[in-house]
Amino acid sequence: QVQLVESGGGLVQVGGSLRLSCAASGSISSNAMAWYRQAPGKQRELVAQIFPSSGTNYADSVKGRFTISRDNAKNTVYLQMNSLNPEDTAVYFCKLIRIRLPDIWGQGTQVTVTS
Repeated sequence: QVQLVESGGGLVQVGGSLRLSCAASGSISSNAMAWYRQAPGKQRELVAQIFPSSGTNYADSVKGRFTISRDNAKNTVYLQMNSLNPEDTAVYFCKLIRIRLPDIWGQGTQVTVTS
């Protein structure tokens, strides 16, 4: 089955930017994709979704700062994160959404925003 590998996380100062990538081992063109995040002691939460039509959906906390995009030719989904603040510190996970089958998750990438 398709495997997902996230990359691009790291340490960044308040106000900085990072671009996360989620590379899939197979085609994602027919699937909705999503980025989630989980901060220490908190539940995993949806950050952004992108549909096969390239329509998008964002959590209120990241609207206007984060942008999700996809490159189906590269089987890759991106999350551009701008104006980062300490509340964005979390492990970020990529998810491939499937119908009538379990969704597929990546292993996560750590994002730490320092003040």
